[in-house]
Amino acid sequence: MKVIIFHVSIISLLLFTCQSQDPEIARRSQNEQKIKSMEIIELNLKKQLLTERQEPFITREFDPYLNGRWIGKAISYGFYRKGQAPGSKGPSEAQILQDLKIILNHWNLIRVYGSDKNSEKVLKVIRKNNLPIKVMLGVWLENEKDNPERKNENIKEALKAIRLANEYTEIILAINVGNETQVFWSAHKMETASLINYLRTIRNNTSVPVTTADDYNFWNKPVSKSVAAEVDFIVVHIYPLWNGKTLENSIEWMSNIFFNEIKEFHSDKTLVLGEIGWATNYDSTKTGDGQQGALIKGKVSYSAQEKFLLELSHWIDQYQVTTFLFEAFDEPWKGGGENSSPDEIEKHWGVFYENRTPKESFQKYLKAYKTEQK
Repeated sequence: MKVIIFHVSIISLLLFTCQSQDPEIARRSQNEQKIKSMEIIELNLKKQLLTERQEPFITREFDPYLNGRWIGKAISYGFYRKGQAPGSKGPSEAQILQDLKIILNHWNLIRVYGSDKNSEKVLKVIRKNNLPIKVMLGVWLENEKDNPERKNENIKEALKAIRLANEYTEIILAINVGNETQVFWSAHKMETASLINYLRTIRNNTSVPVTTADDYNFWNKPVSKSVAAEVDFIVVHIYPLWNGKTLENSIEWMSNIFFNEIKEFHSDKTLVLGEIGWATNYDSTKTGDGQQGALIKGKVSYSAQEKFLLELSHWIDQYQVTTFLFEAFDEPWKGGGENSSPDEIEKHWGVFYENRTPKESFQKYLKAYKTEQK
């Protein structure tokens, strides 16, 4: 009994001390503690010390709702315009606001791919203008074993994601740590242990659901089990067009993989379709191994994108699967930028042109879908 009284007395003293402390001193103390905590996290990542997994691992529910309304029809938002690119010039807040107002006409949930100054601008614009938009924040990671110089950039991304997730709690629904870092064909494939360490570090220091996104060709294999054990939900990418499917069988093929391969393999996890779309142009002259001209068999056109969007919407409506369409706006910096062909497929996945006008495929899809809903 004496021990219990002692503990209660100590707690009471601490509470009294905190209550009587000057608010400004308390704030400074909290900030100092946060800084020290981030310094420790950074040091551990630099030393490659394995972060312990939270036990028990209590799954955090991915909850894509806004004011009680499901917002699972979502969009990937790449904000770089002509003359802009990662690592160089980024968008202004005015340009981001213009984009988000366009997006708000159709979506309330967006996905961004990094935790850099430009992603932070997006969060600032949403808060400053009180926009009804939720965000799945990204953490861009690349291989550290073959590219040791990348390690510092990875750590910066992780630390910033932690800070942003704790600062913008009313906006960020989840954090996606790493994008296509495990599938065999990835250009920035990471060691699984390294990815898991970033997942644990970020999850242990935030309160939102944490995941990683990868191609179905990773999630449908036994090796994915160790990664799945570290996330709250799974984000899977499935591209019928890249996999040689025609428009006629694309949704059926995707749905079969989603439910009969990935869901059965990871039955204990919520699945989110993190990327799917249909490009409006491609370079058919690239016919080498793994190139777009060799892999793509379906029709690539505005009419094809229109039909694909309509069929995908029907599928989402039927199964209520959170789906991030890839993507909102064409991104000319991709696929080699100005040094590559204007027909490069990576520049043409948007439903809006780079100049922010809607493609005719998207306009016709909207008209057809709205007509069906009447």
